[in-house]
Amino acid sequence: MKAAYIIALCTLLVILLAKPQVSMAVTCSPAQLSVCVSAITGSTPPSQQCCSKIKEQKPCLCQYLRNPNLKKFVDSPNARKVASTCKTPFPKC
Repeated sequence: MKAAYIIALCTLLVILLAKPQVSMAVTCSPAQLSVCVSAITGSTPPSQQCCSKIKEQKPCLCQYLRNPNLKKFVDSPNARKVASTCKTPFPKC
């Protein structure tokens, strides 16, 4: 009985320690998406750096959508297409 308890406890510890660590909070900065301007405003495919920044800034997109100056950029059909190409689901705010 005691051995089963120790095994269960060790298994639980391994599972908890193996969980991916929560990443640090993202600093919301629309300037981070500047690498995506040509893809969003034109027909250039998004670069890997653009996709990386979109994934990084995803938690901030709803905040950007609430800003009238950014909404037309972030909520454009091309921006949605770029997000889709980068395999980053567009948030529902």
